[in-house]
Amino acid sequence: MTTPAEPSVHSVRIDAQPGHASICLDNTPLPEDQITGYVLEHSITTALPTLLLHTRQPGHVQWQGLARVAVVEQADPGPVIAEFLRAINPAALDQAALDRDDLDGSPNELTRAMLAQLIDWAEGRT
Repeated sequence: MTTPAEPSVHSVRIDAQPGHASICLDNTPLPEDQITGYVLEHSITTALPTLLLHTRQPGHVQWQGLARVAVVEQADPGPVIAEFLRAINPAALDQAALDRDDLDGSPNELTRAMLAQLIDWAEGRT
């Protein structure tokens, strides 16, 4: 296995309008039908920006190299939900559920109305 090279420095020119971009590397235009997008990233801690090209690759493609990866840890929603439910006034929930105009006389209508009311409140609707 070979060690991937660091990104190399190239002269870059981007002429972009909505829905279209022409990109030249070292004064050589890249085939526009192969470019699907780009990201130009620059940080005040680095000397040069990084250009990430999104390309359309025909046929079978394999890729190996270095990449910066951000791992997002999924937060457990349980504590947030429990906190929300603890703040609910039971009398207010009863009344709000009974006042709903979507009660239809079906089995479990009150439970369904309470759940719908809790969803409304959770989404900021009164």
